[in-house]
Amino acid sequence: MRRLSTGDYVVFFVYFIIVSAYGFWVYKRKHNADATSKDYFLAEGSLTWWAIGASLIASNISAEQMIGMSGSGFKMGLAIATYEWMAAATLIIVAVFFIPVYLKNKIFTMPQFLSQRYNGTVAMIMAIFWLLLYIVVNLTSILYLGALAVNSISGIPFQACIWGLAIFAVIITLGGMKVIGFTDVIQVFFLILGGLVTTYIALNLVASHFGQHGVLNGFNLMMSQANDHFHMILKKDNPSYMDLPGLTVLIGGMWIVNLNYWGCNQYITQRALGANLKTARGGLLFAACLKMLMPVIVVLPGIAAYVLYKQDLFHQDLIQGGEVNPDRAYPVLLNLLPAGLKGLSFAALTAAVVASLAGKANSIATIFTLDVYKKAINPEATDISLVRTGKIAVVIAMILGIVISPFLGIDKKGGFQYIQEYTGFVSPGIFAMFLLGFFWKRTTSTAAVFSAVGGFILSVFFKFLPTIANLAWLAPMGFSKKSDAGVYEIPFLDRMGFVFLICVVGMVIISWVENARGDKANGLEIDASMFKTSRAFTAGALIVCGVIVALYSIFW
Repeated sequence: MRRLSTGDYVVFFVYFIIVSAYGFWVYKRKHNADATSKDYFLAEGSLTWWAIGASLIASNISAEQMIGMSGSGFKMGLAIATYEWMAAATLIIVAVFFIPVYLKNKIFTMPQFLSQRYNGTVAMIMAIFWLLLYIVVNLTSILYLGALAVNSISGIPFQACIWGLAIFAVIITLGGMKVIGFTDVIQVFFLILGGLVTTYIALNLVASHFGQHGVLNGFNLMMSQANDHFHMILKKDNPSYMDLPGLTVLIGGMWIVNLNYWGCNQYITQRALGANLKTARGGLLFAACLKMLMPVIVVLPGIAAYVLYKQDLFHQDLIQGGEVNPDRAYPVLLNLLPAGLKGLSFAALTAAVVASLAGKANSIATIFTLDVYKKAINPEATDISLVRTGKIAVVIAMILGIVISPFLGIDKKGGFQYIQEYTGFVSPGIFAMFLLGFFWKRTTSTAAVFSAVGGFILSVFFKFLPTIANLAWLAPMGFSKKSDAGVYEIPFLDRMGFVFLICVVGMVIISWVENARGDKANGLEIDASMFKTSRAFTAGALIVCGVIVALYSIFW
């Protein structure tokens, strides 16, 4: 039944009151009338390691994970967890090699990095591009999927859901990064607690259906009833190979997805850019540990729903448009929860959506205010004016997201795939531009423009290449697969890998030519001591990496 009981509403409103009251307390306690714009946008020096780590996860986990990744668990199984577990390894790499470069060079936004490393033209082009990407792709998908999920669980009208989520997120965002960072700790608490409750109930449902009880029995039954859903590395004959092409998740395009997302993304790195190196690294390591837990919360319920679906349970609930829609798996499971617990899981889902919306809106406001408004519109703007402009940008961005989200076909593509597809067209070029900008001081601004623009053009070219050329010769190497239409297509992650390599080679050649004729590149301040880590961080990183190796070994 798509309806919340009185007990569910009580639990949800307790969550709402706790988050709102704590956010107001943080704002009043830590707000300073003389605070700078950097303090408002970055919470400079205020966030602790646990607040940074929690905020990273709260901003990252949203409807596309809770709904989309759970749906992918229903469809392809545990293999989709590679996005989470490889992200944990990526966070450690970012903590060791990326964050020190940002902090040493006092970089607060990604366009600022491009301006400082290359030139203002590159920075302005990418600032506008990021604003469009964050609003049209990320903000809209989070809003739309979140509203759909809330609607499917509660029966509250869709428009009321989307406006309610947006207003809740705006209230938190207007308090600045301090409020976002510290309230995200509570959001993550509800997210994990509610998510674990959902998983617990789902595993128990599997066990009880087969005449047993307990989560361990439920898990063992899932492994026996859906053994094909417990392999991390997919073979070429797997229907989902085009989404996760074999070893590419370990040695190919998955690294580009994660390193670009966690290391070159204002939305994410913003949480750590206002802290010192020790605190930032501690926050990233904490986030890596939490990332290891996410598949338990978002993937296992999807597999449980698949097992129960095979047993003809809630078959009709998963049908949409005459076909099974895997993205309905998580909401269907939530509707099976008893009163009170359903409210807790509902609060967890809402927490994930609101935290992501707040983080995204704050990043949009930061880039627009510091990198567009201050540099191109009003260079003499005071800090008070910048903060006011940032707040206006938050409201406008959220309204734009509400207005355009129903027209983008997000529900037809599937939320998780929608975001991956559209960001994947640009992430290889952007990551190449950042990587060489970090670690090769001879990289020039012309090479950076080639990577950003050329990377997008190459991605589009590889997307449509199968329609004009026969790529069967790539099939023996695993780089193409025959589709239902009889065309050999390149898997999405492999396509990203090809584009990235071409961008790197192109950037090197262009930079060599320009260096040979005397053009100079702007380097960053880098020394080997920046990359040394403490014993505690090293020990924690080794434990995370060891667990990842063990998981892949067990579920290979």
